[in-house]
Amino acid sequence: MRFAHVNFTQDDRVNLNSGMTDSSNTSAPRPTDELEVVPGFERENLQGWIPELATEADIRAVIEKAFDYRGDITVTRKDRSQVTGYLFDRRAGATLQNSVIRLMLPTGNDRPAIPYSEIAAIAFTGRDTAAGKSYEAWVKKYWESRAAGEKNISIEPEALE
Repeated sequence: MRFAHVNFTQDDRVNLNSGMTDSSNTSAPRPTDELEVVPGFERENLQGWIPELATEADIRAVIEKAFDYRGDITVTRKDRSQVTGYLFDRRAGATLQNSVIRLMLPTGNDRPAIPYSEIAAIAFTGRDTAAGKSYEAWVKKYWESRAAGEKNISIEPEALE
């Protein structure tokens, strides 16, 4: 395959680009402070929730919520043993027996895999580290600091503990 080499002049570049740009937007870019902020989605407060797991659909739905949760959960197995940790992985198969969750435990390097079929209960026991940390909350803090006359504003994350 051969490609032709073409040398464009500045006028050629302007003509080529004129059809690809939005000619209605001829003004300079607006400062970031004037841009509109689009709200995000509302997070559910799941901390402390112990949902009922009556059906296969319930189990799958709660595991999805637990996967999105940014705190520890406590899984009670059908043999009544409990495991507490951060749900970092879930692999949904065709059946509950072929589906597993994996937890990071608070201590050690163990990453236990628990089949969905062995789960009797899930409790959202740990603090949700993402609660109140939305972009909207950050922007609100920023504007409050700015209104108070602060300069060089930076909002640092809080310590996790």
